[in-house]
Amino acid sequence: MADTEGSASERGVQWVMIGEPGSKRHVFAERLSKLLEVPHISMATLLSQELSPRSSLYQQIANALDEGKLVPEEIIFRLLSKRLEEGYLRGETGFILNGIPRTRIQAEILDHIVHIDLVVNFKCSEQNFETKTLRAQAFNPSREYLRLDSKLLRQDPSKYTYTGSSWRENVHDHAEECKLLEEYYREQKKLINIEVAGGPGETWQGLLAALRLQHIDAPTSSQKLTA
Repeated sequence: MADTEGSASERGVQWVMIGEPGSKRHVFAERLSKLLEVPHISMATLLSQELSPRSSLYQQIANALDEGKLVPEEIIFRLLSKRLEEGYLRGETGFILNGIPRTRIQAEILDHIVHIDLVVNFKCSEQNFETKTLRAQAFNPSREYLRLDSKLLRQDPSKYTYTGSSWRENVHDHAEECKLLEEYYREQKKLINIEVAGGPGETWQGLLAALRLQHIDAPTSSQKLTA
């Protein structure tokens, strides 16, 4: 993962976080970004910033959420490309990307936009995943992009909640998409699986071990990993 060729133009890591609902990957993405001193780019945050009537994309995003659908890929990649370009102009090097891709097609598009070094796949055990999701009774594809705030949910929670057979069908479709996405990155030898088990501390230590980052003791460390 580190640059062993001594390249003069070192940059930070360019990693993607994927995984199942309930794995809290956004929490680990944020911690990794601080640890490695690279920005955390969250698709949920980028979309949240556009959920304002003043935004030219507001109506398109709101319509997708109202219908329980994914936000159109054209919007997703427009926002992501803009964020990457702005970061480049600010002198950012590297990133931890979370919230995209969700499908193999999106992964292929992403490869045309930016190089990805590594993909971290957070996996829950089947029992753990089903327990968390059934408890929530609210697995919706739009929520994977956008963690809806409590105010939005209070206005009309039925818009963002799937129940009964439609909910189960949605979970099944999501699982199939995940398999294709994992296969895509496995073929590129970029995929690393992280088992989400026990408490967040246990998962974090397992993540550090899998990424060989135990030598970086704390988020305040001045040591920066390069690609």
